[in-house]
Amino acid sequence: MNKEAKARIKINKLLEEAGWRFFDSEVGPANIQLELHTKITQKEFDAFGEDFEMTKHGFLDFLLLDERGYPLIVLEAKSEDKNPLSAKEQARKYAKSQNCRFVILSNGNLHYFWDLERGNPYVITQFPKPWSVRGYQTTRPNPGKLIAESISVDYITLTQYPTYKEEAAWKSEKERPAFIEKNSLRFLREYQIRAIQALQKSVKEGNDRFLFEMATGTGKTLIAAAVIKLFLKTGNAKRVLFLVDRLELEDQANKRFVQFLKNDFKTVVYKEKREDWRKAEIVVTTVQSLLFNNKYKKLFSPTDFDLIISDEAHRSIGGNARAVFEYFIGYKLGLTATPKDYLKKFNHSNVRDPRELERRTLLDTYRTFGCEGGPPTFRYSLLDGVREGFLINPLVVDARTDVTTQLLADEGYSVIVDTEEGQQEDTFFQRSFEKKFFSEPTNYTFCKTFLEKALRDPVSGEIGKSIVFAVSQHHAAKLTQILNELADQIFPGKYQSDFAMQVTSQVQDAQQFTINFSNNNLGGSANFISTYKTSKTRVCVTVGMMTTGYDCEDILNLCLMRPIFSPTDFIQIKGRGTRTYEFTKDIFDAELKSRFGKTPKTRYKLFDFFANCEYFEEKYNYDEILKLPRRSEMRSGSGSGVDTGTTVIIEGYERFDPDMLKSIQEQQIGLDGMKIDRMFFEKFEERVKDDEFIKTNVQAGNWERIIEYVSTHILDKPEEFFTLDKLRRAAGIDRRLSLREIIEKAYGFIQQFKSRDDLLEEEFEKFIADTKPEKPDIIMPLKYFFKAYITDHQVRDIIENKRLTELNTNPTFTMQDFRAVPPAWRTRVPEYIKDYVSLNQFM
Repeated sequence: MNKEAKARIKINKLLEEAGWRFFDSEVGPANIQLELHTKITQKEFDAFGEDFEMTKHGFLDFLLLDERGYPLIVLEAKSEDKNPLSAKEQARKYAKSQNCRFVILSNGNLHYFWDLERGNPYVITQFPKPWSVRGYQTTRPNPGKLIAESISVDYITLTQYPTYKEEAAWKSEKERPAFIEKNSLRFLREYQIRAIQALQKSVKEGNDRFLFEMATGTGKTLIAAAVIKLFLKTGNAKRVLFLVDRLELEDQANKRFVQFLKNDFKTVVYKEKREDWRKAEIVVTTVQSLLFNNKYKKLFSPTDFDLIISDEAHRSIGGNARAVFEYFIGYKLGLTATPKDYLKKFNHSNVRDPRELERRTLLDTYRTFGCEGGPPTFRYSLLDGVREGFLINPLVVDARTDVTTQLLADEGYSVIVDTEEGQQEDTFFQRSFEKKFFSEPTNYTFCKTFLEKALRDPVSGEIGKSIVFAVSQHHAAKLTQILNELADQIFPGKYQSDFAMQVTSQVQDAQQFTINFSNNNLGGSANFISTYKTSKTRVCVTVGMMTTGYDCEDILNLCLMRPIFSPTDFIQIKGRGTRTYEFTKDIFDAELKSRFGKTPKTRYKLFDFFANCEYFEEKYNYDEILKLPRRSEMRSGSGSGVDTGTTVIIEGYERFDPDMLKSIQEQQIGLDGMKIDRMFFEKFEERVKDDEFIKTNVQAGNWERIIEYVSTHILDKPEEFFTLDKLRRAAGIDRRLSLREIIEKAYGFIQQFKSRDDLLEEEFEKFIADTKPEKPDIIMPLKYFFKAYITDHQVRDIIENKRLTELNTNPTFTMQDFRAVPPAWRTRVPEYIKDYVSLNQFM
């Protein structure tokens, strides 16, 4: 069977699976018509199966009809060995002749859905269902309206309470705060408005994917609500899908969207509204719900949603989750504090396995959301939030015991162990703790130190709400037991083993525990003061369930009883405490509330028992290429802040001797933040665009003054740590960039950096224009020689030193290539390059 026939068979099957009909049936009349009304009889269908190429009429492409029999979609089919996009113009012409807005381009294996009114063809993995396309057709995209929509501080408030400005309580400055609190009104902050405006600008530039890189606690869900309103209000979306990867995040998002948008739009959680989710404009769901039994393919069509928002976007594109994310057509917005830059510094030419580049490309957050080689659509860092008073930096408590001091040392902790072969010496380091090296006294000292130094709740006086991060589920169980035993000694009769709870995947209802802890009713509430709502359980002991995206504003203590080596994990864990909070809002007694007055959260403690802060400040190599996660990790969720469900096998050395606290130091992190914050959130473009001196000289074209100024006043300064090397690496270009190019891009003089080959082509065109070779057939040999001489130092060395025999083994430029160059040009090309081409830019 030829490749075209095979493609048709696959396409026919995909059409039938999506609910399209070749023949009349009890479901309804046929809604597939062949181009130019060609008919296929049942007899022909039975005789030739699905190979319509064999019919006497020949095969023509499909026209898919709506329920009234009018043309709805043109399906242009190509053979398996051809790219479907090659049929674009042919399909566009036919679609316009049939008054069709939609086109499907397919070769049986690769498929594109093309909305002629919206933009470019979009890859799909399944054909859209008839009813879904009819719904999609009612959405008339108008990017102009989206771009022109004014975003004010009360953009969300006007949905919550359209007439709020007319209320007497609002007009009274004295009554206004209570009015805002009573009605839960939310106003956008200035940086949140800038985020939405950055998206509007990106749409204006023709983009349909966006990435908001924003620190934990900066209100990403509120921004998402504003973006959703923007798309729905302007008619650029009919329905929005909000994807999360945790049950507690699903619950949080649903509650927030209902709070912000219920007066204008309906929000549902998919699993609660499986039958009538189509009646809602906003559908919230976990990725796992859609992945179960491939539900996303069976129950949804690629055209069901016009805007897909991925919360914690650095995880939504890994493993099977990516299939869900890419299945749907529409605008894509990613929200994350820690994007994964898997293409940074990666040179695929040095990698043996060509599939690694493909995996890195698929997992790279910037590329997935349309920001490859450049900054995200919008970025707001922890340092920005701290400087503007919206976030809090930690008070770091660096505590080390006698044992951990040795584990952290270069020499490690050495012990003599008995084996079948006799005694031998083993050495353990911090990575071995609670994996191969066990010490109950060390865990006891951790917990005791934490309870003695923890910040207290300013209202009840008990230990402030805290999260402890353990090595493993077994370790979490041990720590929970120790904390509860110590709590009984400190607060006799108060907690009955509810002071600390293990919150890991092996514990039943663990997901609900995280929600209850955030809502202040884990283990009960108001244990000390009856009119003050705060969780009876004060400490959650987890491994990874409460890291990414977990929202609990009144956390006062975070405790790292484990070493951390991933900067992403460290930032996410640290981010659990950065939110501000007002404790008196949970007091229900007016007299008590009046007595305490304003009691804001102004700090939180980060207990660090394994020198994690020191590691990321002094030892971690921020320029290293990110390691790809193992495929098993991507399937199970390991390494993504999710417990794997595995237990630690207790094999190794167990230490029983007492372990004493050796050192403890407290350091309040200032406005300059930690190094990890500075390194992760580079804002060079914003910095140079906001500088008045640079602005003035850019307009005047004084580039020498600009370069000197930036080199002197901006680069290599401790407040930002911008360096030219880092800026070059961040660009993801295969050559050196000049500082002028980087600044020109920041000011929009160039839209994207030219690749090394782009520059080579430009230089070769100049060479040809200057030298004017008379014979056209020597152009290609000259180009190979020209490019090889510039880019390969070995070729230059061979030519200059006349060691031509070495070209026989040179992979870049061979002896055969050299002989194709006419003798006169073998010296002319090198001389031209030495005189007119700067080699530095190609290195």
